[in-house]
Amino acid sequence: MNLHLSSNKLVLIIFNLLILLFSTIALSDEAIDDKVKKITSNLRCMTCQNQTIYDSDADFSKNIRQIVRQKLIDNQSEKEIINFLVARYGEYIVFTPQFNRRNIFLWIFPFLIFALSFVFFIFRLKKNPTKQ
Repeated sequence: MNLHLSSNKLVLIIFNLLILLFSTIALSDEAIDDKVKKITSNLRCMTCQNQTIYDSDADFSKNIRQIVRQKLIDNQSEKEIINFLVARYGEYIVFTPQFNRRNIFLWIFPFLIFALSFVFFIFRLKKNPTKQ
């Protein structure tokens, strides 16, 4: 009788371990899906008109989603994946331009225009004070 009871416990333990294992696998797939969504939502489909890889149903987008998923499974970081895709398809694939020497003007220009406009506005106010 004791032997029968311990085999039931063994079956119960194995069953619980299998449930734990499969739930962990499902959670990791969910986490990978979330990361794929995050990364591909910031990438431009090269065959669609200003549509993200995540939103597009084009074959190109499906291939890129698969590449991103595989690289995440291979434990590559988001930055490594983005750099790989930029090297392969050019900077046009990312919606937000990267901050580097080639496109630093894109990042600095709005602040430069704002500063010049502010200086011009202050200069005009001092030159032509309003009379009351």
